Amino acid sequence: MIRINDNLSLEDDEIEISFIRASGPGGQNVNKVSSAAQLRFDVHRSSSLSGEIKRRLRVIAGNRLTNDGIIVITARNFRTQDANRKDAVERLVGLIRQAAIVPKRRVPTRPGRAAKERRLKGKAQRAGVKKLRGGKINPDD
Repeated sequence: MIRINDNLSLEDDEIEISFIRASGPGGQNVNKVSSAAQLRFDVHRSSSLSGEIKRRLRVIAGNRLTNDGIIVITARNFRTQDANRKDAVERLVGLIRQAAIVPKRRVPTRPGRAAKERRLKGKAQRAGVKKLRGGKINPDD
């Protein structure tokens, strides 16, 4: 069982981890050992997550989400399978924790009288500056 927070956890069978060959530096080791972990999590079929969390998770996942609704996370930062597996699971848990946070609803407000006056004063000042750039200066102004 993978614990997300106090109220939420995932079953172990909801994620699928396979190991692939990592790219990058590592010499001969990187060519013969499949140490990179590729985690797959099907958002649609998950029974542990509510509909709201699933909806927010799809938005947060971005390009890690396939067209089939599967989140794919590839971890290749470490040299061992175990460390990469833990890294991939931690990254998935982080995504789900972020999706579990209910965003605060914005209460629309209107600007106050003083703010309107400041805005109009600034506009008048700017208009005066632009008027002075206009070429001939009238001595009467």
